[in-house]
Amino acid sequence: MNIIVVGLSHKTAPVEIREKVAFPPTGMELPLQQMLALPAVSEAVIVSTCNRVELYAASRQPEMAIIELRRFLADFHNLSAADLNDHLYDFTGLEAIQHVLRVAASLDSMVIGEPQILGQIKTAYGYACEFHTAGTILNRFLHKAFSVAKRVRNETAIASNAVSVSFAAVELARKIFDSLENKTVMLVGAGEMCELAAKHFVSHGVAKVLVTNRTFSRAEKLAAELNGTAVNFENFPEQLHRVDILLSSTGAPDYVLSAKKLKEVCKARRYKPMFLIDIAVPRDIDPAANKLDNIYLYDVDDLQGVVQANLKGRQKEAAKAELIIKKEVNQFQSWLATLEVKPTIVALRQQLEQVRQAEMEKTLASLGELNEKERKAIEAMTSAIVNKILHHPTNILKQASNDGNGNLYLDAVRTLFDLPAQKELTSDSDPFDQS
Repeated sequence: MNIIVVGLSHKTAPVEIREKVAFPPTGMELPLQQMLALPAVSEAVIVSTCNRVELYAASRQPEMAIIELRRFLADFHNLSAADLNDHLYDFTGLEAIQHVLRVAASLDSMVIGEPQILGQIKTAYGYACEFHTAGTILNRFLHKAFSVAKRVRNETAIASNAVSVSFAAVELARKIFDSLENKTVMLVGAGEMCELAAKHFVSHGVAKVLVTNRTFSRAEKLAAELNGTAVNFENFPEQLHRVDILLSSTGAPDYVLSAKKLKEVCKARRYKPMFLIDIAVPRDIDPAANKLDNIYLYDVDDLQGVVQANLKGRQKEAAKAELIIKKEVNQFQSWLATLEVKPTIVALRQQLEQVRQAEMEKTLASLGELNEKERKAIEAMTSAIVNKILHHPTNILKQASNDGNGNLYLDAVRTLFDLPAQKELTSDSDPFDQS
């Protein structure tokens, strides 16, 4: 049995292509059932996010499954296969296992270490369970992916540093104040980046949010969203003595806060620390304010510097994560190989045992009356012969499965001994039983 991946991502397709092949979360049953109905596909899961669409399958015919899945993706969305194929990638076997584990651990994400992708894969798996398209192989495989992603987060610092300007502001504020509880934040301007940063601050426990904007209605609207208070733009400097953290992004051609005014504010605050984040271009706050005691002023370039340093840190942690994944890939491949080997060994042993039983009964019948001890001796001897015959082939099959050559040996054994066709595993099978 093989793991198959067919899909595209932000690395291979622009957004205008990705949006054409996206699957709506409210309509997953039909595509999952159609995917499962493909002749070469035994199990099916569909992952669809803004940055990637991937089909995960289990198959005994990997080459045919890839062809069918590529065609399915185009046909389902009424697209030209020729146009879509340029953007698609496919993986089988070890490469497929490694790819999915890397995706789940956010090593293949647009931003390394982002947490959303793991939840999105769990949601996709939930739909496959709901509509009964995931069986033994993908059940075990995706649970492995979840555990690996958790292990990467626990054993590396891949997600520990901010990699967005808005969150970098929060991270810096926490270093300055230790805790954001009981702190007051003011937004000067109501732009998107200011709004996003403010939401991060609110989620980290600031006590109060003040919002000011040249258009007062806009300030009122954003203040309501943040459960804060709108402040008249002409009067906002009078409120600065109450403010611990200020985010400014007005688009004004000149400074809206001078160093002189901030010096007065410092005195009114009795020189308690004040963190100023100027993400406007041109800048809103006079850079000379950085020379004032207990004023910490950062502009957009400063924050970008923090982000770039944090990205480099994540890249170093990603190298540690890759080592974890490499080990986990080999472990899962070994488990997957046993699913092919064990039924063949069992079938071979059953066939030889039937031959042993039949020939032993013929021999015992021709020997006339034998006592119990003599019968047991003959049975023990014939059983020992079968065990000795099976010992070396069994070890070779197990070793070959670990080396990646299992299918060659399995096909040979099934052909030589005319064993029945390999049965498909069902969700009732016990893949954990290694006896």
